Amino acid sequence: MKRNLVIVLLATLLVASLSAFAMAEQITLRYFMWDPEFQQMEAELIRGFEAENPNIKVEMTALDPTNFWPRLAAMAAAGELPDVFSMSTGYIDTWARDGLLLNIQHLVDRDLNLDDYFYNVFAEDRFPNKDTSDMYAIPYAWVGSVLFYNKDMFDAAGLEYPNDDWTWDDFQNAAIALTIQSNPNRAPEQYGFWWYGRYSHVEPWVYANGGRILNENKTRIAIDDKAKEALQFLSDLTNVHGVSMAHRDMAGMRQQDLFPLQQAAMWVDGSWMIDHVRTVAGDSFRWGIAHVPKGPSLEPGEERSYYWPDSVGIAATTKHEDEAWAFVKYLIGANRPVETYMPGKVPIYKDIAYSEEWLQQDQQPGNMELILELGETPVRTTFNMGWSEWRGYASTGGAGMNGELDAVTNGQQTVEQAIENITRDGNAVLERYYPEP
Repeated sequence: MKRNLVIVLLATLLVASLSAFAMAEQITLRYFMWDPEFQQMEAELIRGFEAENPNIKVEMTALDPTNFWPRLAAMAAAGELPDVFSMSTGYIDTWARDGLLLNIQHLVDRDLNLDDYFYNVFAEDRFPNKDTSDMYAIPYAWVGSVLFYNKDMFDAAGLEYPNDDWTWDDFQNAAIALTIQSNPNRAPEQYGFWWYGRYSHVEPWVYANGGRILNENKTRIAIDDKAKEALQFLSDLTNVHGVSMAHRDMAGMRQQDLFPLQQAAMWVDGSWMIDHVRTVAGDSFRWGIAHVPKGPSLEPGEERSYYWPDSVGIAATTKHEDEAWAFVKYLIGANRPVETYMPGKVPIYKDIAYSEEWLQQDQQPGNMELILELGETPVRTTFNMGWSEWRGYASTGGAGMNGELDAVTNGQQTVEQAIENITRDGNAVLERYYPEP
């Protein structure tokens, strides 16, 4: 009798275990990512996660950025967001405010060894305060602005390469020496530098001078004197010294091609452009990267770097918080193949970033460890709710900060006039998002 009872109990436990396992197998996470180019490698990463977590299946959808945000916005409106999805610095504040993203601070605090990551980069995924508030997404990669320079042109001009001791005067003098104009009635054959109103061209100079474009709460345009000094410096490079092309003169050219096609000797832009320069320039010339020179008004303790992450968020409506977080941890950690990061896009996980495979010291520029130095310093950016509108990257019917500064390069208005317009129009946008400054 006892034997029969034991058999019945064991059978019951076995059925219960199989039922629990069957139920566990039913967990499916939906994952949307914005880079179809890496879809196959992402699928391999997912297979590795599923092998370690046999109770979880991940269904991935990869869309290009043009289609990604309209699709995701429609899903948010319908209450049908995927469990996990790519998140941009330009959208995180709005999405966190609207309750669409899960607050993951308790999960980060519980599970992550922060020393393993470029922790300073996490700040851009906090809301509402970038220094003290909770996180609503987490980076898997990040980029920052660097100074690209043509070594062959520097050698031909007898100039030393840029270094960390460079001042703005050093930069300006080099740009003048690198500009070649054989006929004063025609455009230079070679410009010493290239900039226009683009965020990754301008903000690095402002922060290198200790300046601010926004107020401390990032709710209003408040361009201070140090920022104005940086904008005037850039304006003078074009309008006084003639070392940078006016924006109107680049008609028919892509801005990212001027440096790799050797139209300009120096250029400040995002580190992800390393991949573009390699592709366009090939081995036609030698080039390197350096930090943007520190400005004359930068004071001790004001040092800030300009960088921003590509992140992953979890929907606030997910029914599988623990499983979604397990998947996110897998996406951002040691398991992600280095091949999924384009050159110049830095892995958030330090061991991968400092690996020989990512640093690629046998390829130009040969010193990508310089980018990693940015992530070890505090960050400052202009990203906030309404950024794409006031900065000039949305269909708002206005030029935004981008267009106002382009007009400065064209000699159509002064820096003071541009600041007046940027402040007036930008704050009209921000007042809609932040009724209280």
